[in-house]
Amino acid sequence: MAALEVERGGARLFSAVQSTWNLLETSAGAALRTASRRELTVIVKEALANGRLVAQPPPVLQQIAQRLGVGPDAVALAAAAAQPWANRVLLGAASTDQLRANLRATGLVLDPADLDLLTTAALDPGEYWQTRSAMPWQ
Repeated sequence: MAALEVERGGARLFSAVQSTWNLLETSAGAALRTASRRELTVIVKEALANGRLVAQPPPVLQQIAQRLGVGPDAVALAAAAAQPWANRVLLGAASTDQLRANLRATGLVLDPADLDLLTTAALDPGEYWQTRSAMPWQ
C-alpha cells in the first residue's frame, strides 16, 4: 500500500495495482478494497492459483461448477470478477481450449450463497505461498 503514497509533481504516480487474489489466497482483499476506494484500477492476477484451482479444485468449487455446468476455472474466474473492487481479472490460458473454458466465466453470475460457500476454500496465506514457491516452473 506504500505505492499509493508515491507522488511525482504533487500527483499520485500509480493509477493501478495488480495483485494475486484467488479462492485459495484472499489475504490481499482488504488492501485491494482500499486501493479501489482510492480510485485505483485493481487488476487481479493468478485468479486460477497457477492452475491449482483447475487441476485440484477444492470440493466446494467442484460442486458449484458441476451444478452450473461449467468448469472450475469459470467459477473461480467469476468469483474473482465478482469482487466489488476488481476492475480486471487476468487470464493465464496456455491454449485455445483453456481460453474457451475460461471465457465461460464471462456470463456466469454467482449468487451470494455460492460466493459465501467459495470463501471456505481459502488457505492460510503462509501455506498457500509455501506450496506456490515449491511448484516446478517451466
